Amino acid sequence: MKFKHIYLFAGLLTLLYSCKGNTPADDAGDAETAAQTPVTVTTVANSAMVDYIDLSATSVFQQKNVVKANANGYIQKVNILPGHYVNKGEFLFSIKTKEAQSIGNSINVLDTTFKFSGVNKIKAAGNGYVTQLNHQQGDYVQDGEQLAVISDRSSFVFVMQLPYELRSYVKNNQDVQLVLPGGEKLTAQVSSSMPAVDSLSQTQGIVLKVNSANPIPENLVAKARIIKTIRPHTLSLPKSAILSNETQTEFWVMKLINPTTAVKTAITKGIETGGRVEILTPKFLPGDKIVATGNYGLADTAKVKIVE
Repeated sequence: MKFKHIYLFAGLLTLLYSCKGNTPADDAGDAETAAQTPVTVTTVANSAMVDYIDLSATSVFQQKNVVKANANGYIQKVNILPGHYVNKGEFLFSIKTKEAQSIGNSINVLDTTFKFSGVNKIKAAGNGYVTQLNHQQGDYVQDGEQLAVISDRSSFVFVMQLPYELRSYVKNNQDVQLVLPGGEKLTAQVSSSMPAVDSLSQTQGIVLKVNSANPIPENLVAKARIIKTIRPHTLSLPKSAILSNETQTEFWVMKLINPTTAVKTAITKGIETGGRVEILTPKFLPGDKIVATGNYGLADTAKVKIVE
């Protein structure tokens, strides 16, 4: 019985020693797993990239016809309202001279062949919209006084404010995309440029001619897109994959050399647009895997774990 207890005690000691011997190895495996940083990966894309700038452009009627009274008298009839579209030659106002207002039909009574009315008709000098109406029926006006303003439809343009240092990107007859509030897109054409710049902002007015099926109101601010550079086929990565130093003079990515190891790879970047960055050097292969997220703060050679 005594020997049986000795054997049992020796077996327990052996079992405890075996468990104690396996613990460091398990801890080392757990530490190695914990040292892996979870990341997501991406690959380079070969596609077209466009570098552009967005500027503001305001709609305006360059030419406005001022309708004026052609005699001293009283307005007998007004045939327009603000916002109305009028055609060239359309009747707008009638003015009865003050002399005719005073004499009345006395002259016609004395001589029926005279046919004196003393009423002058004023017609539109061109096509356009009535943007101002200064008088109404019954008002007394003097010769040359402004009665209304008609904005010439053919003179409708957008004026884009272009910083002068970007003048080389805009040429006459160049197409420019306009995006109106609400998302409607129009194609405009550079017509001319103003002969002066704003003294404070140092921007130059660029006249953009546009054809639209729907009438566009004056003083509407649209977004004009000026293309600076076009790359038909170039390699690019998501912006999140690009890392840099504090002064942003050096740029790099973390490239996977195997499923669990990422190394620092210096790059030269080009244009940036739409959340993507052009990669000029090095020339990555389509199958190269680049860390997209989880890359911040990784060492030159880091252990990573790819997650979905």
